[in-house]
Amino acid sequence: MDTKHLKRLIKLMRENNLQELEIEEPELKVRLKLGLPAEVFSLPPGVIPPVSALPHEDAKALPHVEVPSEENLFIVRAPIVGTFYRSPTPDKPSFVEEGTEVKKGQTLCIIEAMKLMNEIEAPVAGEVVSVFLSNAEPVEFDEPLMTLKPKS
Repeated sequence: MDTKHLKRLIKLMRENNLQELEIEEPELKVRLKLGLPAEVFSLPPGVIPPVSALPHEDAKALPHVEVPSEENLFIVRAPIVGTFYRSPTPDKPSFVEEGTEVKKGQTLCIIEAMKLMNEIEAPVAGEVVSVFLSNAEPVEFDEPLMTLKPKS
């Protein structure tokens, strides 16, 4: 199953307000689970809401996340299910650390899905405030990866 097929399944889930979908075939088993209410997913592709846009209960329920106190932070979320990597290879340094200044479009991390390495880019220029995952940790769709404080 390629990423295009996964994206179509996620779109189908959003359109039908499904919170969980499981597909089992002889050589493939896929389970997708959306952990947040459907209204959080109704944003156009590529738009990441500031933390203040999340309902208070939902923000507290986010996995691996302490709710930032500043209202102008952006949460960078996983666009796919896979494995989170902080660096391009095990012997290279991390793409970013807390406090790193980033440009819009700069690679923040990689998510490996189905043997494909997907670079996750900064949606805005700014500073990395926090990184929520460790290297080689599994990540779910829409799970928070890190927060950015945009440049003013």
